[in-house]
Amino acid sequence: MSNLLDIKYEKFKLENGLEVILYQNRMLPLVSVNLWYRVGSANERPGKTGFAHLFEHMMFQGSENVGKEKHFRYIQEAGGTLNGSTSLERTNYFETLPSNNLDLALWLESDRMGFMLEGLTQEKLDNQKDVVMNERRQRYENQPYGRAWEIIFSNLFTPDFPYHWPTIGWMEDIKNFNLNDIKEFFKTYYAPNNCSIVIAGDIDDLAVKKSIEKYFGSIPGNGEVQKITKTPKELTEDIILIHKDNVQLPRLYLCWMSDKVYGLDDPALDVLSDILGSSKNSRLYKSLVYEQQIAQDVSAFQYSANLTGMFFVIITAKPDGDLQLLKKNVEDEIARLIDSGVTEDELLRTKNGIKSSYIYSLQNIEQLANQINNYNFYLNEPNSFNYDLDRYNSLDVIQIQKIAKKYLSKPKLELSVIPKRKKTL
Repeated sequence: MSNLLDIKYEKFKLENGLEVILYQNRMLPLVSVNLWYRVGSANERPGKTGFAHLFEHMMFQGSENVGKEKHFRYIQEAGGTLNGSTSLERTNYFETLPSNNLDLALWLESDRMGFMLEGLTQEKLDNQKDVVMNERRQRYENQPYGRAWEIIFSNLFTPDFPYHWPTIGWMEDIKNFNLNDIKEFFKTYYAPNNCSIVIAGDIDDLAVKKSIEKYFGSIPGNGEVQKITKTPKELTEDIILIHKDNVQLPRLYLCWMSDKVYGLDDPALDVLSDILGSSKNSRLYKSLVYEQQIAQDVSAFQYSANLTGMFFVIITAKPDGDLQLLKKNVEDEIARLIDSGVTEDELLRTKNGIKSSYIYSLQNIEQLANQINNYNFYLNEPNSFNYDLDRYNSLDVIQIQKIAKKYLSKPKLELSVIPKRKKTL
C-alpha cells in the first residue's frame, strides 16, 4: 500500500517565484493542470468582501489575448474539462485535457495570470457583479437553509476575524464592488510568487519545463504576500440562535470550535464525526432515523481550515419535529462517547471507509493533481499521501475518547432553523 501512495515528482521554482510540481503518469493520454493561488475570502477585510469569489468569475471573462468566455471554448473544443473554486484560503483553477493539448492550457493560464488587468473593464465588472448577486440570491437568500452557514460563521467569529464573512461576500459589499479595488486585489494576490501549479499525467518532464518557462517565465513576481496568523476567540458560553426560514422541516446545527487542518487532533475529529453521525452506520443515524424515527437525516463532519477547525452535527427533523428532543439525544450520545468511548469495531470500520474512499479518489488524475497541490499548500510536501493516511491508521480508541472529551465538552454554537409557520422549537 505504501508504494502505491509514494509518488515520484519534481518540484522547482521559477525566478518569478512560481512553484511548479510535475508528476508523470502515463496510464492514460491525459494531463491535468491545477493552479492554487494563495488567496481566499480570508484575505479580504470588512466592507470589501467577496473579491476572491468574484475572480472565480472574472478569470473566465477574457484577458489581453483571450476573448470573453474563450477560455471555456478553447478547452472544451480540445476535448477537455475545466472549472474553478474558491475557499477561505485558496482559489483553484484547473483543466484536464488530452496531453497533446497541454500547451493550450498553459498559455490560457499564463495569459490570465500575467495579462488579466488589460481585460478588466467596468462593463465586465458590472456584468459579473449582477451574476454574483443573482448567485447569492439563489444559493443563500432564496435557498432553503441557505443562510445557515453565514449565520453560524458570523456569530462564531468576531467581525475582524477573516472567517466572519461568507466566501461569496455580503450583498452590500457585492453591490459596491469598485474597479480600482478589484484591480489592486488582483495585483496583490494573482502573481506567480503567490501560486503553485501542478501538471500531472502523460507528460515529458523536459518538454513541460520548457513550456512552463516559455509561458510563465516572463510574468513579473510581486512582493511577498503577508500570511494571516490570527487566532479566533474561544467560546466562553453556548451561543443559541433561531432563524425562521421558508423550509418544510426544522433543522438543528451544532458547532464546536476544533483543530485546524492537518493539526494533531484533526484526523481523530474526522474519525469521531464518522462514528457519531456521518454515515448510515453511525450512532446518531441509527438511533434517530432508524430506531426512534424522529429525524429525517443526520450528518456530522470536521471542517478544517488554516486558522482553526469546526466540528458540526446537523440534524433535520421529521415534520413538526422537536429540535430540543433531538439536541438532548445528541448530548446524551456525546456523553456516552466521553464516558465509554468507541468500540474497536467502530474504529476499524471507519478507518477502512476512510482508506478506501481516499484511495478511490486518487484514481482520478484531476483529483490526484488537486491533492498534490493541497499537500504542497498546507504541508510544503507534495508527496504526503502515506503521511496523511498514517495519521488515521495510528489512531486508537483511547485517543478518540480523549478527543471527544477535549472538544465536545466545550461551549458550542446552536442554530435552529424552523419553518416560518412554526411557533416553537
